[in-house]
Amino acid sequence: MSYYRHHVFFCLNQRSNGEACCMQHAAQAGFDRCKAQVKAAGLAGVGGVRVNKAGCLDRCAGGPVAVVYPEAVWYTFIDEQDIDEIVESHLKNGRPVQRLMLPPDVGR
Repeated sequence: MSYYRHHVFFCLNQRSNGEACCMQHAAQAGFDRCKAQVKAAGLAGVGGVRVNKAGCLDRCAGGPVAVVYPEAVWYTFIDEQDIDEIVESHLKNGRPVQRLMLPPDVGR
């Protein structure tokens, strides 16, 4: 049994050289929304969901990105509704959101 049922990492990397990065695409807002929604749904904590900040996850071309473990499901998102759908469908009900999954060939 894992300490957390799901562990979510949001890339919050910001590049100073002008290269693509998740912070150019409202990654912080996505992280903040996810953390708040997980807490509001009563999913936060041991045996539940942990939402963490991450540095570069090296999938910049698909930014903003987040990854959910242990399933290793990679997501991209646009707005609060996308985050809400990930929380409700994947984190709460165990059904990954296909339409938001980052294609496997998207990298840096």
